[in-house]
Amino acid sequence: MNPLSTNDLWPLPVYEGVREQFRREVIEAKKDRRVQVGPFISLLFENRLTVKFQVQEILRVERIHDPAQVAEEVEGFNTMLPGEGELSATLMIELLGEDAEVKAQLRKLTGIGDHVWLEVAGRRIPGRFAPGWDDGTRAAAVQFVRFSVPDAAQFGKGPVAIVIDHPAYAFRTELSEPVRKSLAQDLS
Repeated sequence: MNPLSTNDLWPLPVYEGVREQFRREVIEAKKDRRVQVGPFISLLFENRLTVKFQVQEILRVERIHDPAQVAEEVEGFNTMLPGEGELSATLMIELLGEDAEVKAQLRKLTGIGDHVWLEVAGRRIPGRFAPGWDDGTRAAAVQFVRFSVPDAAQFGKGPVAIVIDHPAYAFRTELSEPVRKSLAQDLS
């Protein structure tokens, strides 16, 4: 997937004018890129559109105008884009409750990065997590994961599932056809 460049972004005054329409487009696209796995973990599969939205929002919120700072943000967010033959996703552990309860649940999920799989036609592909988001005492609520997909054609045919087999959280979700089709575009 081609990385974003600063030329792909709207200047802040222009973005303010197109933001609501762009936001609606991104929300609609995310419907076929988000996979709920069990009661409180979801994966949002990233692409140029989702990453561009994140960059635009960061620039907007932080009021970043300086070209060097804009380029730095683009460079950082480009690491979220999938490479050739892979999918990339933001894994979110969406917990509610008191701070102590949330921290206790995150402690139970330590090591989850060793237990997340993409299953294509019965073959499990391990997720590769970005380092530093699980310190051995608790998992981070937001983590970044990549899956190498050696057979894009088989992915398109399915079945495809996300499997989590952690001792404290074991769930499997088969990807719907619209999700599979959306993600297959990332592999082409």
